[in-house]
Amino acid sequence: MKSNPVVLITGASGGIGKALCEEFAKDGYDLILAARSIDKMQAHAANLQQRFNTRVTVIGADLESPKGAEQLHAEIKKSGKVLTALVNNAGYGVYGEFENSELGSELAMMQLNMNTVVALTKFFLPDLLATRGKILNNASTAAFQPGPYMAVYCATKSFVLSFSEAIASELEGTGVTVTALCPGPTASGFQDKAALGNSALIKGKKLPKSEEVAALGYRAMQRGQRVYIPGAVNWVMAQSIRFTPRDLATKVVKMLLKPVA
Repeated sequence: MKSNPVVLITGASGGIGKALCEEFAKDGYDLILAARSIDKMQAHAANLQQRFNTRVTVIGADLESPKGAEQLHAEIKKSGKVLTALVNNAGYGVYGEFENSELGSELAMMQLNMNTVVALTKFFLPDLLATRGKILNNASTAAFQPGPYMAVYCATKSFVLSFSEAIASELEGTGVTVTALCPGPTASGFQDKAALGNSALIKGKKLPKSEEVAALGYRAMQRGQRVYIPGAVNWVMAQSIRFTPRDLATKVVKMLLKPVA
């Protein structure tokens, strides 16, 4: 009997990650969801299993911990599951002036947004090479320029974009594809956690839904597209950075991210 493809999705409890679960489940994947919030994820898993008749496993994992990725890999290997897709979606932002932000929050964000992405990719690459699988890394349009008031977050997403493109090139010819999904502001829990709601970029704006972004990103991953930016306006803005002096681009982003009354 042919086994289903298996995907590991981090950050699956809400927003784009939760919506991506549905895209994979609809396509017949078995899911492994890594989360700290076990109860919340168990309810999500039960819903997916009932609706899509797929197997969903929830594993408790603290991916902000330096050992979190290694422990998650060990538990999945112990179960005998072999991945055919890896979704590095877990991440968050810290909003505010760097001078006043909490160092601990920013170091934890760097661990989750960058180090965990590298570690999970490294640990599971043998699986993906064996199955000619796919990697989807959630970056952001923030990856394309410096971001005053979100200086560290934007830098972490630049890292994810650069890392994704580089290993995609290295893996040419292996059957493994790497896609960096670069959404703009999206209706999700991200803005609440980052306390971004009062920025000029978000306040009063109608944002695309997580489900729309996830569906587009999933299709880009299945095509093997290296970088995917949902939305024409987001795409144009990301491309325009290449032709805009960096100091001017930074001033524009500062204006968009500044707090408003």
